[in-house]
Amino acid sequence: MEYLIKFIYAFLLPPGLFVTLLAALTFWMFRKKQRFCYVFGGLTLFMYLAFIPLTGILLVHPLENHYLPPDHPEGDVIVMLGGGATLGTPDMNGEGQLSGDAANRLLTTFRLYKLTKLPIILSGGKVYPDSGVEAEIGRRQLVALGVPENKVFIENKSITTRTNALNTKKILVTHHFKMPILVTSAFHMPRAVMIFKKIGIDVTPYPTDYLVSKRLALYPGQFVPSSGGIAFTALKEYVGMLASAF
Repeated sequence: MEYLIKFIYAFLLPPGLFVTLLAALTFWMFRKKQRFCYVFGGLTLFMYLAFIPLTGILLVHPLENHYLPPDHPEGDVIVMLGGGATLGTPDMNGEGQLSGDAANRLLTTFRLYKLTKLPIILSGGKVYPDSGVEAEIGRRQLVALGVPENKVFIENKSITTRTNALNTKKILVTHHFKMPILVTSAFHMPRAVMIFKKIGIDVTPYPTDYLVSKRLALYPGQFVPSSGGIAFTALKEYVGMLASAF
């Protein structure tokens, strides 16, 4: 019964509500024999496919499986790309916290540090007026976890993946780092590697923060509209990769 209620709610609340209303309008226009019913029918189908989890999973899978974390990562520095931060929010030893994506990246970065004892470069600035400075928050949290402060370099001006790469390159050159291990979300890794390579930096990818499971499972919940929006996350990456190719 609980699953049935969730299924019904999915079509009565946004974004499923928009699909329901468009479907009803399409049916009404079809009954009235209006030619535009086929246009609205196509739009209904497009919106339905865009909002169901299965579409997002199918789009994200190729991105997340493009690179695998190496069993024995080799390099001379760990580079972590920012992924969002809040401004002024309470933390145990200060203010500001990293968002879900960035927090997962930081956890992996810390575990890599424990494994390798390599220095760390955190790249990420203040993206919006109401967001925190990602690199500075990340440094504070790493130091609180026990990483020596002199082991953490920050680049706090970047607001895009391209500026992440360009500004990180300056630190790499200044400190003569030549083998960076790149940490970012798995769905973001193909675009990040492409951008770093384009400016002459070869990285060892270490993806983390996976959005979908390795194994694809089909069940009713995969076919009801959801506000999760991973399809749009994936499309943003594909568009970004296309733009980075030029």
